[in-house]
Amino acid sequence: MTTLPILAIALQAAPGGGSAGLAIAIQIAAFALIFWFLLIRPQRKAAQRHREMLSSLQRNDEVVTDGGIIGTIVHLADDRVTIRTGENTRLVVARSKITRKLAEPAAEPKK
Repeated sequence: MTTLPILAIALQAAPGGGSAGLAIAIQIAAFALIFWFLLIRPQRKAAQRHREMLSSLQRNDEVVTDGGIIGTIVHLADDRVTIRTGENTRLVVARSKITRKLAEPAAEPKK
């Protein structure tokens, strides 16, 4: 993290009574912790959940792409997914562009 060089400078900046440098160092450390818990940590958790969702995709899952296209997965490859969006419309999209999986498909009634 980039706060360590700033912390070292802050500790050296206080000539004489080192309490001002220590107060600045504590404030910088507190700011770094707040930044970590409010921004970085939640973003990493969301990215991890997205990776897990992408790895759990299967045929017949209904998904939404980054562009808002809703379709059903027909074929999976390592980095590409083929989805059926309409009656006979098929699209090949990058696996990373699938944003979420919709509810599990209901079992179709037998005719």
